[in-house]
Amino acid sequence: MSAEQARPGRPTRADYVAWRTITTRWRDDDAYGHLNNATYYEMFDTAVNAHLYEATGLDIRRLPQIGIVAETGCRYFREIGFPAPVEAGLVCDKVGTSSVVYRIGLFQGDSEEAAAEGRFVHVYVDDTDPARPVTPMPDVIRDAATPLLR
Repeated sequence: MSAEQARPGRPTRADYVAWRTITTRWRDDDAYGHLNNATYYEMFDTAVNAHLYEATGLDIRRLPQIGIVAETGCRYFREIGFPAPVEAGLVCDKVGTSSVVYRIGLFQGDSEEAAAEGRFVHVYVDDTDPARPVTPMPDVIRDAATPLLR
């Protein structure tokens, strides 16, 4: 099997469960007029953590176990940038004992296909000793992530 055959297809809006609109800013674009790579990761972080805030009703930074980012990645399909807003779709691939694996699709305009897709892994650790995962993760986090499973 070739690398092209093994690569998953381009995600569509139907692949995601929860949605958030993120405003783009002038400073988000680079000198070439497209979104800076770091801004994609900021959008992934915003989509995940805003969902957790809204779904739990809590300031998740104040929980005794906090989610740290253990892994991130991005597949780029087409350019996006200022001034149009970005719609971020969110889904979970896995809710484990101490971790959650999210996928975030970024869409701009009417396209049904994602402009980019991120992978974002949270591992839950004790906020006083972030060196090792805690088991299990907080129930409130599990309850917020589980409905996103696909």
